[in-house]
Formats: sequence, structure tokens, C-alpha cells
Amino acid sequence: MAKRKLPIEIDARNLPPLGMPAEDFLRDYWQKKPLLIRNAFPDFISPISPEDLAGLACEDGVLARVVAHEREHDKWLLRHGPFPEEMFPAMPQHDWTLLVQDVDKWDADIAALLRSFAFLPRWRMDDVMISFAAPGGSVGAHVDQYDVFLLQAYGRRRWQIDARPSPPLQFRNDVELKLLQRFTASHDWLLGPGDMLYLPPGVPHHGVAEDACLTFSFGMRAPAAAELLGDFVDTLAADADESLRYRDPDLAPANDPNEIDAAAMQRVVEALNALRMNDPDRLGDWFGRFITLYRSAGEAVAHGETRSRIEIEWDLQHGALLQRHPWTRMAWRKATRGATLFAAGHDYPTPVKDAQRIAAADRIDDHGYLALSERGRDLVHELLQGGHYQLLLPDEDEA
Repeated sequence: MAKRKLPIEIDARNLPPLGMPAEDFLRDYWQKKPLLIRNAFPDFISPISPEDLAGLACEDGVLARVVAHEREHDKWLLRHGPFPEEMFPAMPQHDWTLLVQDVDKWDADIAALLRSFAFLPRWRMDDVMISFAAPGGSVGAHVDQYDVFLLQAYGRRRWQIDARPSPPLQFRNDVELKLLQRFTASHDWLLGPGDMLYLPPGVPHHGVAEDACLTFSFGMRAPAAAELLGDFVDTLAADADESLRYRDPDLAPANDPNEIDAAAMQRVVEALNALRMNDPDRLGDWFGRFITLYRSAGEAVAHGETRSRIEIEWDLQHGALLQRHPWTRMAWRKATRGATLFAAGHDYPTPVKDAQRIAAADRIDDHGYLALSERGRDLVHELLQGGHYQLLLPDEDEA
């Protein structure tokens, strides 16, 4: 039987945001094939304006860049924020792009869009980057090594991709950006508000603004093997017992005292193997801490909460909420005994149901708090003291 040819374009108006069940998308497209999804977000209206984005790019602590293209000389210019407020009104009318990372950490309406991707592990989502492009604006033909969903939020952008097997991936050496030396499009689409392009890792693509436009980029976190290994080795070294050393009790007289022979190398392997994490819980705890740390500088900071636990619980009973810090990523895993909750690079043993409830809740109200065990409530209080939650009183929540 001939293999069914999968479409590369689909209309999702009747089944947003994928136009198909999540199971079908993950089976047929995820990390396998690109997909243009028309009407992924039907009748979409951007919750952020270009002016709001420009204002955010002027704030300290916000990761922002401006990429400009001088077409006459094919010269690319890159500037890093924060930017002075007076810069944007003076920008040219074409051929530049503003990119702002982690907008979901700064804007609750943008963060709410992540619920549409609940079919993916939450800890795999890195951030929502938003770009504003003047007409002709682009960041050049490039390739990403992670999955990305590109949602057109405002205006129109033309996307070209090279979906052929083994496309050329050599980079230019005359620009600061990682741009491709050669790019030949196999597909060419014009996207309007609500349309979304899914790209698996390694697919060359090139987007150019047809008119002033906003594009939301939902990027997945996919650590390189070298990044995983580096952090893993650092953890092994930090926890290593000083008594674990290179040993050679079976040493025989050397044929050549200057040679590093095969027996010596075998002892090196044995010394390294002594450091391996053979305990699945230790390995899982390392990965949970690693993957819940954001790569950017933002982090929760202890705020010296002066209210006692009794006062906090009284506040919850009277309509207060505990709001998770936007930079605190959480996940959990089953352990030999119970579970472990991971929060911003820290691990906390806790019952399974507590770990599930805390990791799933961006906000905890009195009902959610009372549903936790005593250990779970202790943990929430500990996280609050560490700055991972903010207590919102009823009037503050309404504001």
C-alpha cells in the first residue's frame, strides 16, 4: 500500500490551533515535517501593540535586539537593548526588525497564549519572542535547532522555507548574525493574522514583512548535548567524593616509563565510571533542576515577606491569591518515594498529588491551597518566602 502523502498546508478554523488532533500532529509532523496552519487562531487580534513592544524594549532587564538590512550593500546591522525611547520614532520606514525575548514573562496576555500548546510538555517551552518588522524587515535566511511555532499576529509576513532533504547549511562569515550563505525556497507563503507556521529543527527559513507586522515566535527549549554534558559534569564534580581517585594497585614494572599504556587508560575509564549517576533519582533530580532554569538573567528573588503564615492563610480565606513569579518554571517527576517538584533549579520532595497541583497552577487560591497536604502547604510557604510566589490581596488582583 502506498504511503499517504501528508499535506504541508492545512486550515484549522474548525479545529484550532493545529487543524487536527494533537496525537496526529505529534505523530506526523512534530520534529519531522513543517506545516503551515491557516486560521490556527481564527480572527486573532494581537494583545500587544507595536508601541507596547517598543516600550518594553526600552526597559532594563529586557532582552531586545534590532536587526537592520542595508540592501544596497547586503549589509546587516545588529544592536542590543535596552534602547532609548527616542530611538524608535527616528527609525526608517523600512528594512528593520525589533525582536524582544521572553515577552510571556512580562505580559500576562501573552503568557495566556501558551495554554493553546498544552499538548506539549510545559518545561519544553522556552519563551515567546515577539518581533515587530517595518515593511521589508527581516532577520535573514537562517536555521533554528529547535521546534518553533511562528504565529502571525498583526500585518502580513511572507515566509519562505527550504523543505528539501539535506539543504545547504553553511553560514556567512561576514555578518554577526548566523545567516545562511545560500537559500533556495521550496515553499512560499503569505501569512496574515491568525496563521501559524510550524518548523521542526533544521529547516531553513526566511521571513520578510510585507507591511508593518508583529510575529509571535513560540520557541521550544532543546539543550545541545554539549550543554547537557557540561552541566552534568559540573554536578558530578561538585558532588564527587575526594576519595574517588585514579588507582593502580595492579601496577606492573613499566616497559617504557614515558608511555601512557592501555592499562593506564583502562584505569582512567574506571575512575570516571566511579562518578556516574547510576541512581535514576539522582539523574532525574539533576535534569529537573537543569531544565527548570531559564537561560536568561531573570529570576525570582526573595522579597522578605513580613506576613506570618497565619496571616497569609487568613488572606487566602478572604480572596487573596498566590501568583507564581513569571521567571519561576516548574516541573515534577515521580521518584522512588513520592515525587520531586522542581522550581527554578531547585528540587523539593513532596507527595505526587501536591507536585501535580503546584506545578500546574500559575495561581493558588484558598481552594487550591486547602487541597494540598500539610507537606504541600509547607512547600508553598517555602516557595513564597523564596520569592517564587507573590501574595495578591483582592484589591491588588483586580488592579
